[in-house]
Amino acid sequence: MGLSEAPAGSGIGLRSPHVVEVLATRPAVAWLEVHAENYMSGGPAIRALEAIRRDYPVAIHGVGLSLGSADGLAAGHLERLATLVDRIEPALVSEHLSWSTTGGTYLNHLLPLPYTEEALDVVCAHAGRVQDRLGRRLLVENPSSYLRFEHSPIGEPEFLNELARRTGCRLLCDVNNVYVSGRNLGDDPAAYLDRLEPAAVEEIHLAGHAVNDADGRPIFIDDHGSRVAAEVWRLYAHALARFGPVPTLVEWDTDLPPLMVLLEEAATAGAMLRATHDDHARAT
Repeated sequence: MGLSEAPAGSGIGLRSPHVVEVLATRPAVAWLEVHAENYMSGGPAIRALEAIRRDYPVAIHGVGLSLGSADGLAAGHLERLATLVDRIEPALVSEHLSWSTTGGTYLNHLLPLPYTEEALDVVCAHAGRVQDRLGRRLLVENPSSYLRFEHSPIGEPEFLNELARRTGCRLLCDVNNVYVSGRNLGDDPAAYLDRLEPAAVEEIHLAGHAVNDADGRPIFIDDHGSRVAAEVWRLYAHALARFGPVPTLVEWDTDLPPLMVLLEEAATAGAMLRATHDDHARAT
């Protein structure tokens, strides 16, 4: 399977408890996505991924590059990612609009950025360096937000659009993150999607979320621990109308259910993608 074979349709995030079952049953799913950091050490995990890669398009989704770090990119981490990408030849490579390292310490959280010109310069420089090293285009994912910086003069969609324009990267639109952030910050999730440049969006993520009570106020948490909520499915329909039938992945990271549950969620997304594709075909 060649590098140029981009995924189409709906896929699922592949987590270690499901690897053996996927290898044994080869389920009817269009593509799979893995977290880069789980496969950087070699051993049985990477060999299993290579076996899966022979039958499915695979995307690599990173959580540790820290694109927004003022300290610069960790050269060792970038080299490990490049080695993995060369070995697996994934269809897509993505990372988050966030930072997670400072002073040589990894904080194990995807931390938010103020959306300023200074931050944009940093992220653009880092995204450009990653793309130069990998020899391919990077997709950057919008974060889930729980606070707003007092000084953040650029809107998040505009920040992402400009990042894509300056660097040639593309966007991974996480629809659940858009919904979670909108509910937490009092913004309109559909209006957020309408501000993203459609041509820049090359992947969509869907996931479940939790709602916690904080002194009588609901806080929406992007925990990837349940089925996609009805409100997020409706927002996904809006995203498809805006962006077209973009390859879509269902993520599930906590309270992992049987593989069949993820396949059911992916099938729902797949049906919506096919309907969107048919609508586009009729329109042309």
